[in-house]
Amino acid sequence: MFDIILAMTIHILVIDGAFDVGLTAILDTLSLANELIPTLGVKVEPLEVCLVGARRHVSTAHGLKVPCAAPSTLGRADAAVVPALGAKQPAQLIEALGSKDVRNAQGLLREYRQDNALIGAACTSTFVLAEAGLLAGHRATTSWWLAPHFRQRYKDVGLEESRMLVTSHPFVTAGAALAHVDLALSLVNGRSPLLAATTARYLLVEKRASQAAFVIPDHLAHSDPLAERFERWSRSHLSQGFDLAVAASSVHSSARTLSRRIKAATGKTPLGFFQNLRLQHAVHQLETTTDSIESVAAAVGYADGVSLRALLRAKLGRGVREIRAQARSKLDL
Repeated sequence: MFDIILAMTIHILVIDGAFDVGLTAILDTLSLANELIPTLGVKVEPLEVCLVGARRHVSTAHGLKVPCAAPSTLGRADAAVVPALGAKQPAQLIEALGSKDVRNAQGLLREYRQDNALIGAACTSTFVLAEAGLLAGHRATTSWWLAPHFRQRYKDVGLEESRMLVTSHPFVTAGAALAHVDLALSLVNGRSPLLAATTARYLLVEKRASQAAFVIPDHLAHSDPLAERFERWSRSHLSQGFDLAVAASSVHSSARTLSRRIKAATGKTPLGFFQNLRLQHAVHQLETTTDSIESVAAAVGYADGVSLRALLRAKLGRGVREIRAQARSKLDL
């Protein structure tokens, strides 16, 4: 006789203007998990999923109407999850955070927190939690391209923007866009790791602990003119050794000012940002040329291919063969 894995009640808190893909990714992942339960050979109670909101009908960013229940009309939730807002760029996002709908949602989130529910957010909805003061003193992640703005706005949150998923009980935050799937799978995993693994296989979702492979470093640098100058200088010196004093002088800055501004814009030290650019260029070369790993390593300033291989594994979780095989598969589509 199998042990029964108890049901989990999940409230999906939908805010007006919600990111359509984020909402549907969570719903479809949890729905598929329920459909797969009979295939497991173990007794798992279905996940109970409810759409809730501050009003009875909420519109998504694309104008789709979503019927919602008031949390007060439902029983206690084990978890409350907030899909991202449709506003994806800093100016629009900051404006959305001041809306009545977001303020109402933050009130509901505080109530969930008082009821000891697990609270999850992905992409731009991590700003909703932080704006409510709920993430103060906690670790979190967010959309990689919004990391500089998050860090500047919420200095009391330990941002780990390279992570795809960060758990800092009772909060679980996920990265950009399709990280909503990772967030939903983490909830399923809390009830049954086997069910989560099976659901991920059906969705063709691989384990991806990091957003690092998707980050465009120069995009982050564009939030600060000094960081832009440093980014241009760095790209032209990738094959050379890094010297902070030389870099600062080349962009007409002091080393201290450069370090402070790069940290604010990208979340990294100048050396860390420089190394990310090296890694990005190396991956590009491996994907688009047949150059040997030794040749690519020399082009980005590494002593040998062994060092670069180790870095690729540590940062991206992929080796040279996997990077080139994935690049070929894209060309075959």
